[in-house]
Amino acid sequence: MEKPAGKPLFAALAVLVVAVAAAFLVFGGRGTPGETSAEAGFARDMATHHAQAVDMSFTIRDKSESREIRSLAFDIINTQANQRGMFLGWLQQWELTQATNLRPMAWMSGHGHGARQPQGGAMPGMASEAELAKLAELRGAEAEVLFLQLMIRHHEGGVQMAEGLLKLSDRPEVANMARKIVEGQSGEIELMTKLLGHRNAQPLPTILK
Repeated sequence: MEKPAGKPLFAALAVLVVAVAAAFLVFGGRGTPGETSAEAGFARDMATHHAQAVDMSFTIRDKSESREIRSLAFDIINTQANQRGMFLGWLQQWELTQATNLRPMAWMSGHGHGARQPQGGAMPGMASEAELAKLAELRGAEAEVLFLQLMIRHHEGGVQMAEGLLKLSDRPEVANMARKIVEGQSGEIELMTKLLGHRNAQPLPTILK
């Protein structure tokens, strides 16, 4: 008389298997990224990194008369503002805060896989307050040259961060974004280097190794 109980048990196990399989498909078998995960750290730091690139691009767009520079600035504003929205959206989806007490770039240390945390824990390629103030003050070709120099270095930092993430995570949406950043910003570095050459100027010393 107790044998029929096997059917409900089998059904419950079947539901459990389906739920586990669905979770594996959604999260790739890794679950939602945690507070100190490489994915969360990358999203937070890259959102901050992108915000500065957008601000610098608005600055030069509003003062340059060069069609090439204004077009470049427009592309950076659109691309990086959209990507920043995705980073913040991931954090919300993962039920994580946008702000944290963790040091910038802490996610690149302690994970192995050959990733290296930048010296001092600073986000690579970020412009200083003095550099931003100088960019705001300059006009004409001088402003364009400084913008290109700062943005090349900024993009080098973005590439460095994205390549660091790829050494630590293969979570599909995050890794795909990191690859897009490496490809897109590397292409823009080449373009900006050419634009500097047209202005008889050179990039700042590279931070890439």
